[in-house]
Amino acid sequence: MSGKLNTKDIKTGGKVAKTFHPGNHAAKITAVKLEEFTYKPGGYHMVMHLEGPDKGADFEGFFLDKDKPELGRHKGQVGRVKASEWAFADGETKKGIPVSRDADILKFLKTLCMAIGKVKWLEDQNDKHETIESLVKAFNDEKPFEGIFLNWCIGGKEYEKGGYTNYDMFLPKPSREGYPFEAQGLAKTKLLEYNEDTHIKKKKTQNVTDFGETPSMDTDVDSDFQL
Repeated sequence: MSGKLNTKDIKTGGKVAKTFHPGNHAAKITAVKLEEFTYKPGGYHMVMHLEGPDKGADFEGFFLDKDKPELGRHKGQVGRVKASEWAFADGETKKGIPVSRDADILKFLKTLCMAIGKVKWLEDQNDKHETIESLVKAFNDEKPFEGIFLNWCIGGKEYEKGGYTNYDMFLPKPSREGYPFEAQGLAKTKLLEYNEDTHIKKKKTQNVTDFGETPSMDTDVDSDFQL
């Protein structure tokens, strides 16, 4: 072997995953959608599509639109995060207190608008919408959240996909310990500190009878992410 060793341009590790996992993250909202809850007619999950900070020129994120690759790619890691582990639905608590789907979605929207500094947008929607679906669609279409980064605490429920552990991500319930999201740059933070023991619901374990090949660091578990 001839020549000298190059110690400046050493490539390390594999590709950065296109999606993020539960934890404390800085991220902006790119879309907000209502998804029907299969097990309770009329129930909805509110799902936020989040994107983290720009990972630089070497990062290859998902396409913004898989049918229009010319629009480019996400510059940061992405993830779908539910507003709550539980769906928004009409019903009542164990103590018999009525629960309103629409009222709870409105409360969440107001809290979110407070964090992004866009309460006026919500107030301006007064008497403009016949349904909660129409209001959430307007929020998604008009994008008052566009480009605004928040700090988040994101939990999740483990599930297996393609032999790998993935996460159905959601925001933990607010508590005395703090809140699952807040504006950046606050003098005093009230953000929940991510704790795997309390913010992750583990999948049921099975007896291992055979060991396969160790997954590559390049593997994107949630490789079908699309907005």
